[in-house]
Amino acid sequence: MRVAVARVPLAVAILGALALAGCRQGMFDQAKKEPYEASGFFADGTSARPLPAGTVARGQLRADRGYYFGMDQDGTLVAEPPMAVDRALLEHGRQRYEAFCSMCHDRAGTGNGMVVQRGFPQAASYHQERLRAMPVGYFVNVMTTGFGRMPSYAAQIPPEDRWAIAVYVKVLQAAQGTALEELPAEVRADAEAELAPGAGER
Repeated sequence: MRVAVARVPLAVAILGALALAGCRQGMFDQAKKEPYEASGFFADGTSARPLPAGTVARGQLRADRGYYFGMDQDGTLVAEPPMAVDRALLEHGRQRYEAFCSMCHDRAGTGNGMVVQRGFPQAASYHQERLRAMPVGYFVNVMTTGFGRMPSYAAQIPPEDRWAIAVYVKVLQAAQGTALEELPAEVRADAEAELAPGAGER
């Protein structure tokens, strides 16, 4: 019995030595090409093959241009968001707007964000007449493709968030540009109560 027990460490050591013998540098340095590595096999000298014309990655077709770009195939800006507008969408749009847009356009959309206050060129105010007249798809398109000094944010903001932000921008415009008498009666009553003298002291 003692002899069998004594042989166990020896067997483990032998198995370990065999396992180490199987690990060679050749398993690490395999006969393969790394990304962008040169190759003498193909006429163009590169190992990576170009994609066939018309190839689209799975899930990246972007066939619905109105949804992905805010503009239809004929160049018409989308006038209505492709999802239901509710409080949850507006709250999500506000959160995304403050994360990605407010540093330039500020929280009220006047174009005087913190980076502007610190020397960055003046950002556009959403409350100018030209932008107030633009449909919601315009803002999705600008976020997707960029405009002027503003780069594309397509890599940072997914399409559904771009729509949420665009809807929130239209709400900012309405909040800043709607006269009190234009509000629905129940909303107007709440607004007047908030604006009443001494309301902020409660």
